[in-house]
Amino acid sequence: MFDPEDDDLFSKELEGVTPLVHNRVSTRPATDGPTESQLARREAASAHLRRDENLLTTEYVDMVDPHDIIEFKRPGVQEGVYRKLRLGKYSVDAVLDLHRRTVEQARKEVFEFIQECNRLGVRTVMILHGKGDRSQQPALLKSYVNKWLPCLPAVMAFHSAQRHHGGAGAVYVLLKKSDEKKQENRERHLRGR
Repeated sequence: MFDPEDDDLFSKELEGVTPLVHNRVSTRPATDGPTESQLARREAASAHLRRDENLLTTEYVDMVDPHDIIEFKRPGVQEGVYRKLRLGKYSVDAVLDLHRRTVEQARKEVFEFIQECNRLGVRTVMILHGKGDRSQQPALLKSYVNKWLPCLPAVMAFHSAQRHHGGAGAVYVLLKKSDEKKQENRERHLRGR
């Protein structure tokens, strides 16, 4: 609905206003690409991403007691397999000792150890994190190991070790089968039929 009174009011308000004239377009001069500093920043950012694929964090951790049993099992891990791991029935193929490590050192070593063992087809490993009974923050590394291991896709399950392997100061870790090992198992089962 058009009201002539509104039109008159609008015209009266704009009396004496000079319209802007736009008779040219301002453009930026073309550049030959990114500047040297932009390239340096891009390279530094991508180098940082390449350098640290480790997504394990050293931020807040739920503290566990030095004598607590720590355990984890992904869905799909058979109970019999988990029971054998828990009881220390699998032979341990590799061991990582974290005694006297800082949290940051342990973070790096746990990540690299699990990645390398998985790449090599190692299935059962043990991590010696200690209890930290005499530390200012008891069970600090144990608490972080408990937090980190479920974050690693290669880890299928873990459980505190048997007393003769370090008890609550160590953990057995079951790693995912490598694609190569899965194929070997398929072939073995096919031959057996």
